[in-house]
Amino acid sequence: MTQKGTILLVCTGNLCRAPMAVAILRELLRRDGREDSHEVRSAGTWTYGGSGPATLAAEAMEERGLDISEHRSRHLSSHDVEEATLIIAMAREHKEAMEAEFAEASEKIFLLRELAGESGDVPDPYGSDSLDLYRQCAAEISLLLQKAYSRILELSAEHQTG
Repeated sequence: MTQKGTILLVCTGNLCRAPMAVAILRELLRRDGREDSHEVRSAGTWTYGGSGPATLAAEAMEERGLDISEHRSRHLSSHDVEEATLIIAMAREHKEAMEAEFAEASEKIFLLRELAGESGDVPDPYGSDSLDLYRQCAAEISLLLQKAYSRILELSAEHQTG
């Protein structure tokens, strides 16, 4: 039996982008018959932890048939970084903060856009009262994860131990 890969998705407050990305990536893995080969988690670089997802993020995901209502925010810990076989940041500020704090893990920290062959950040909809903005964010994350899917699996496998 192969060891499970752990893919960690990271944003700021762990209320919108990363929880949406977790649900979308889990769905991609499920459709591909790989849901048992990877654990998908999320954390925030700047969060107290324990909060539910942003209401509009949950609503945008519900429209896609994905339920994130049980999500609770978590602050990024050294344990998360050690356990992860791949860490995917939503924005350059997250990647840089993690590389500074966890230099030993820098080879497994990537921006979502760079994994999809693009550059730039995934804009944060948090604080907006526009459901359309959250829908756009979910659609963008979905597209990027689909484009990056094979690269995500490849990189996660490279960093598995055992």
